[in-house]
Amino acid sequence: MSGVHDPEIDDLLPQVDANRLVASLRQLLPPESILTSDEQQRPFECDGLSSYQQLPLVTVLPDTVEQVCAIMKLCFAQGVPVVTRGAGTGLSGGAMPCASGVLLVLSKMNRILEIDANNRRARVEPGVRNLAISEAAAQYGLYYAPDPSSQIACSIGGNVAENAGGVHCLKYGLTVHNIEHLTLVTVAGELLEVDGHGESLDLLPLLVGSEGMLAVVIEITVELKVSAPVVEILLCAFDSVQGASDAVAAIIAAGIIPAGLEMMDKLALTAAEDFVHAGYPTDAEAILLLELDGCASEVDADLQLAQSILRDSGASSVRRAVDQAQRELFWKGRKNAFPAMGRLAPDYYCMDGTIPRKAIAEVLGWINELSRQRDMPVANVFHAGDGNLHPLILYDANIPGATAAVEEFGALILEKCIAVGGTITGEHGVGREKINQMASQFNDAELEQFRRVKAAFDEVGLLNPGKNIPTLKRCQEYRAIRSDS
Repeated sequence: MSGVHDPEIDDLLPQVDANRLVASLRQLLPPESILTSDEQQRPFECDGLSSYQQLPLVTVLPDTVEQVCAIMKLCFAQGVPVVTRGAGTGLSGGAMPCASGVLLVLSKMNRILEIDANNRRARVEPGVRNLAISEAAAQYGLYYAPDPSSQIACSIGGNVAENAGGVHCLKYGLTVHNIEHLTLVTVAGELLEVDGHGESLDLLPLLVGSEGMLAVVIEITVELKVSAPVVEILLCAFDSVQGASDAVAAIIAAGIIPAGLEMMDKLALTAAEDFVHAGYPTDAEAILLLELDGCASEVDADLQLAQSILRDSGASSVRRAVDQAQRELFWKGRKNAFPAMGRLAPDYYCMDGTIPRKAIAEVLGWINELSRQRDMPVANVFHAGDGNLHPLILYDANIPGATAAVEEFGALILEKCIAVGGTITGEHGVGREKINQMASQFNDAELEQFRRVKAAFDEVGLLNPGKNIPTLKRCQEYRAIRSDS
C-alpha cells in the first residue's frame, strides 16, 4: 500500500487562491526570494527520498526572522499550508512540498550568531550546516556532538526537526540531548521561546523531532562538548554477523559506553572499501568500528577490556588506529557507505528502523533471507550500539515495478522491527514514507493523542499537512491489507 497522498483515504488539502497568495507575498519579500515557475521550483520538489515528489504552489526563501513571521501570519490568515525545508537531505519525505501550499526554505538563514565558549554553547540560525558548528567551535577546543553521515550538508534546523543522531549518539545522545533553547514561529506567526531549564512544562523534547508539524524553528542554542584529550578507534573483523552482534552486546554489558559503535556487513564494507580505501578487511563477513574517548587512564582501561571482549567474541582481527589520519580514514569509510552503494546499483532505498540490541543478529538474518528470496541485495550499515538499523536495499528505479517492490520490502523490514520490540524510525523520521507503519506501531487511541498534540499547536492543520499521522481511514485500510496478507 503506497504512502503517496490519496484523497480517498487521506485528509483533503485546502483550495488556495494562488494569485492572491503570490501578490501578498510580493508585499513581504524581495522578488528573488519568491519562486513560482516549475523550472525554479524543481530543485525543491523532494528531499533525499526522491521517490516522493511534488511541486509546491510557491517557494519562499526568507533571510530574517521578521520575514518568517510575516509569511506565517499571511498563510494563517489565508488558510495556506506551509512545509518547512532545510537542506533537503532528509530521507522520509518529510520536506516534500504540498501542492496547494507554500514551501518555506530556510537555507538563507545560515548565520552562526554566537559562540559562547565559557558556557559551552552556540546560538545559530536553522540553515547553518551541522559540521559548520564544530568547525566554528574548534578554535575553543569545542565541538557539536551529533554527527549524521550527511553532516557536511545537512542543516541544524533539519536535525532538530528529525531529531537526528549520528555515529556518536550512543555516548553523547541525539539532537534532543544537545539542545538548550529553541526560538520558534507558531502557525499564526508569533514568536515562541522554549528551553529545558524553566519550571514550566518542558516542551523541548516534544518539539525536537516534531518534523515541522508544530512550529517553525528559527533559532537554536546547542550545547558544545569539550574535545576529548584521547581518542582511540578499533577496527574489528568477524567471520559472522552473529559474532559481531554478540560482541556489541558483550561490550555494553561490560559497562563500556563507546563514543561510537558501528557495524557494517560484507556487502557494505566491501563497497565502502572499494570507494574510500579505508583499509577494511574485505574477507570479513562483518566489521565493527569502536571508538573510545576521554582521559588517558579511562580510555586505556576501556581499550584493554574491549580488546579482550572482542577476541572472546570471536573477532578474527582487532586493529587499533595508529594516528589521527588513520582514525579519520576508518570513519571516512563508514560515513561514505551510502554513496558507495552507487558502485553496486543505480539506486538504493535506505530504511531506518530501531531494534533492541539483542535482536540484531535475528533481524539481520531475517533481512538476508528475504533478500535472497526476493533477489534484492541488501547492504547493512548501522549504529549497532543503539540498534538503529539502516538496511540499504539495492535496485534500479528504471525497471518497471522495481520501486514498488523495494518499498514493499522496506515496509516488511519496518514491520519486523516492530515485531521484535523496536520502532519504525530512529533518526530519519516518519514523514510520508512511514505513515502506513504508524498504524502498526500505534493503536487508534494512541494516534488520537498525536492528533490532539498537533491540534494544540496547529488546530487548522496547516503545518506540514498529510505527514506523520495517518487518518483513521488509512489506518483501517492498511491494517486490513496486512491482515489479508
